[in-house]
Amino acid sequence: MEIKTASRLALLPPYLFAELDRLKKEVASKGVDVISLSIGDPDLPTPRHIVETLKRAADEPKNHRYPDYEGLPQFREASADWYRRRFGVSFDYQREVCALIGSKEGIANFATAVVDPGDIVLIPDPGYPVYYSGCVFNGGEPYFLPLRKENAFLPDLGSIPAEIARRAKVLWLNYPNNPTAATVDLSFFQDAVKFSLKHDVILAHDSAYSEIAYDGYRSPSVFQTDGSRECAIEFHSLSKTFSMTGWRVGFAIGNAKLIGALGKVKTNMDSGVFQAVQEAAITGLAGGDGDKLAEYCAIYKERRDLLVKALRALGLECENPRATFYVWTKVPRVYTSVSFTERVLKESGIAITPGSGFGKGGEGYVRFSLTSERLVEAVDRLKALRL
Repeated sequence: MEIKTASRLALLPPYLFAELDRLKKEVASKGVDVISLSIGDPDLPTPRHIVETLKRAADEPKNHRYPDYEGLPQFREASADWYRRRFGVSFDYQREVCALIGSKEGIANFATAVVDPGDIVLIPDPGYPVYYSGCVFNGGEPYFLPLRKENAFLPDLGSIPAEIARRAKVLWLNYPNNPTAATVDLSFFQDAVKFSLKHDVILAHDSAYSEIAYDGYRSPSVFQTDGSRECAIEFHSLSKTFSMTGWRVGFAIGNAKLIGALGKVKTNMDSGVFQAVQEAAITGLAGGDGDKLAEYCAIYKERRDLLVKALRALGLECENPRATFYVWTKVPRVYTSVSFTERVLKESGIAITPGSGFGKGGEGYVRFSLTSERLVEAVDRLKALRL
């Protein structure tokens, strides 16, 4: 029998990380203790009070059954309450909030809810790969918005051709940004909302890194702008805020029709978030240990300062990010993103992420993550590089 997979799989770009994974194993097989600065997975532990709630909730037989598809009412209410306290905007938790099995799942399923074959989806480049895969898996046509240094890694919405804007269905934004770590002020969202309303485009904002910030920066929400409730949805994750990447829990908030469409897809595609995890997430969202986030951001800031100083001493060009736990770094001219990544791995035993893994617009850059307790050791190794 000849096994034939779905043709849509051919639409995915080559998985360059497979070769890098092979190279990591090869380097490790030679006795090198590889330090990974390649993935945004917090090494700092989930706050204790959240873990304790999970332990208690896991003992409850009621939590061992199927959860509500849209999320426990208490979790959705806690999400709306957190949002109101954080951004000063109120939402109806019953109609305008949906629980997610992590924001990645929500982003992918949202494309299924709103993208028809032939619809154009406006996607930042470089950008989180799920924006693209969600688009093409549902028959959409991607139109890439370059994020360039000379424009502070912001998309130039005014440069989008009129015909593209007319056919566009969704505009994806992500600030604070992965992978570039760029940030925005509220005026950017005001312009984005005006663009969306003018062209009848859904504005989908991935806000996973909103709480990881430094130097007094406070990330705004798209819903702090007039008109946003008519066209927008925002995706939040507890992964970064509360060091809960493995727990898989987040929420979407915004326009009731968009939330309802996402909820309808999820009802047919998954069975919701384990209720014990939702109860633990409620504890986090309630803010029982408000100092923990500040403590963790202070640790990431210290690591950021250490890494940026070391990279600049090597002659590498990088920004000093105000948010996220990434440092987006330009590679020397004689290298590609991949070839520089390979050299750093082979000579220093440090794994980083080539910018080209986030799209063509990422070529010429690499991404360093601050989520390793071994960052000081990694910096010492980097200092030995001769570039």
